[in-house]
Amino acid sequence: MAEGKSVLTNILLSDDSRGFIECLRELEYNINLNENEKTLEIYGGVSENKNKITRINVRSAGTAARFLTAMLAAYNTGEYIIDASKQMRSRPMKVLTDALVNLGCNIEFLENPGSLPYKLTSRGLSGGEIIIDPKQSSQFTSALLMTGCLHKNNLIIKTSGKETSKTYIDITLKMMKDFGVNVNTPEDGVYIVNYGQKYKPGLYNIEPDVSGACYFYAAAAITGGSVLVRDVYYSSMQGDIKFLEVLEGMGCETKETDEGIIFKGPENGRCKGVEVDMNGFSDQAMTLAAIAPFASSPVIIKNIGHIKYQESDRIGAILTELTKLGIKCEVLPDIEGIKIYPGNFNNSDIKLIETYEDHRMAMAFALIGLRVKNIRIANPSCVSKTFEDYFGVFEGIY
Repeated sequence: MAEGKSVLTNILLSDDSRGFIECLRELEYNINLNENEKTLEIYGGVSENKNKITRINVRSAGTAARFLTAMLAAYNTGEYIIDASKQMRSRPMKVLTDALVNLGCNIEFLENPGSLPYKLTSRGLSGGEIIIDPKQSSQFTSALLMTGCLHKNNLIIKTSGKETSKTYIDITLKMMKDFGVNVNTPEDGVYIVNYGQKYKPGLYNIEPDVSGACYFYAAAAITGGSVLVRDVYYSSMQGDIKFLEVLEGMGCETKETDEGIIFKGPENGRCKGVEVDMNGFSDQAMTLAAIAPFASSPVIIKNIGHIKYQESDRIGAILTELTKLGIKCEVLPDIEGIKIYPGNFNNSDIKLIETYEDHRMAMAFALIGLRVKNIRIANPSCVSKTFEDYFGVFEGIY
């Protein structure tokens, strides 16, 4: 949306990011990607699509699905068909599409109401006040925020109820400001984007993916080993950096250096149990769940009800797979959480972990294999969604 040339460095190459890039190319944006240098040049601006229907496929990327839908809806003219993988077709979109329809966009659902695929006819968005339910995903709020400056009037977003994964909203606000668009936040859950602001192109260095780094910190925690993930620091704006505090509470030690954070697990990987609210960094709920059986006391994970709406029903997947391994665990409905008890695994049987086409299930539950024999991961290639070489890096440290 920034008119002119922007350069992004330290690009994360994954199925999600490749899918997003391909969508932008289908929308006739000029993009030069250097995979070796992990840099990307993009020539931005608000395009118009007056003479044809453009088709894009967002694959399984929730970010591409939500952000591009909002961007295309805010364009002055255009017709677009947006499709997705089977997995993404089952994920929620209704909160966003309802908001966009209320703001003046026409959306025709091609299969199921409130879900991908759909045909979007853009006439521009009116702005004004919109109320959205943020419970299922922070991406709905981020999508509206980022495209708010394209509306014909000021956009006022009010969220009804507790915001999910607020740390991702904070990232959105910071990056918008870095590119020249400011958001007023007069009170919690209220955001005002003034129309007429424009994004400015420039050079932007992307932080290393802390979500991916956390699996290696967890590996050190349950083995008593140590690990350095280069260029990850406590100053990171990503919410998942808080996972290191959880692991510290379980008995791990950390030291920040010029290269990054050196992380050391407790002797023999004997961690302590914890009770933690993971709403702000819920992508690591499965990581904590996978290492919880090795703790000396129960682990309670709170305020993660929204993860049932993500790539899989992650709460159901955690319970199913841990139970299959002989670990006692239970849902705690009153705190939208789960409780996992310490347990012993049967080392003699080959145990196949189902991953439900969910990259984080595969990456997190692979950690169990560092302490338990005969763990097998079904459909390991699903990690390509966000971390193409995960098992190569994992094998390298193993």
